[in-house]
Amino acid sequence: MHRASDRWPYWRRIGHSVAMCIVTLFCCIGIFGPTYAADTSTPCARPVYLTFDTGHMGVAPLVAEVLQRQRVKATFFLANERTLDNGSSLDDRWAPWWKARAEEGHLFGSHTFDHVYWRKDLADGRMSMRATAGSDAGRTQEWTAADYCGELARVDARFKAMTGHTLAPIFRAPGGKTSPRLLAAARSCGYLHVPWTAAGFLGDELPSERYPNRALLEKALREIRPGDILLAHLGIWSRQDPWAPAVLEPLIEGLKAKGMCFATLRDHPDYRSWLATPVNPAR
Repeated sequence: MHRASDRWPYWRRIGHSVAMCIVTLFCCIGIFGPTYAADTSTPCARPVYLTFDTGHMGVAPLVAEVLQRQRVKATFFLANERTLDNGSSLDDRWAPWWKARAEEGHLFGSHTFDHVYWRKDLADGRMSMRATAGSDAGRTQEWTAADYCGELARVDARFKAMTGHTLAPIFRAPGGKTSPRLLAAARSCGYLHVPWTAAGFLGDELPSERYPNRALLEKALREIRPGDILLAHLGIWSRQDPWAPAVLEPLIEGLKAKGMCFATLRDHPDYRSWLATPVNPAR
């Protein structure tokens, strides 16, 4: 009794063997589907939005490692702040770090180049502003809407020089301090403001002797809910016990354990449409 395969002509049996080898090879190299540990995460159903403002950059390498290990994408708001080595957060030393984050798929917005705080609106339509970085640090200035737009755009120009990418048309005012006039000024040149939610204030800029890391972690895990925008920094000068080494990864793991997931502001309902089709007359 012959097997069915024995009745095939010799050339058909050879052809079948070759075809099976090709299929196996293609599967292995990913043409018909990857066999390696690819990211197969489903769409984020209960998202939180982790954001970082710049700072002295002392914890920036650690932050990058944690985000990579946890497969978390974040949104960064960039200013050219003084760093621990007396450089600045957007100087040539840090350019490769920003380029690597851009290639990983994070999102980036402006934090004003010289980390400029709004102080008050003036009667003549201008705004009183004060920078904490750059050549005008500590000096009060009176700015028009065009001046503010220029300050936001300085970050975009530097980011493009460092990474080859443009910023998203979003910004965060230093300290979260804004007025309707400032928001309108930014919107006139295509930037939408991103604050943080109350539960999303992670406390990494608070004095560590009064707000220890363990207490901040417990508070965050207790209060954060899906939809919250979380705020942390890439280094705070005034905090003696750095927050990120002790809290960042346990926070991410704890929120994941509660069924939450992480997304950039590309997926936030308040910013999704803006980022998909930005109205950006000045860029």
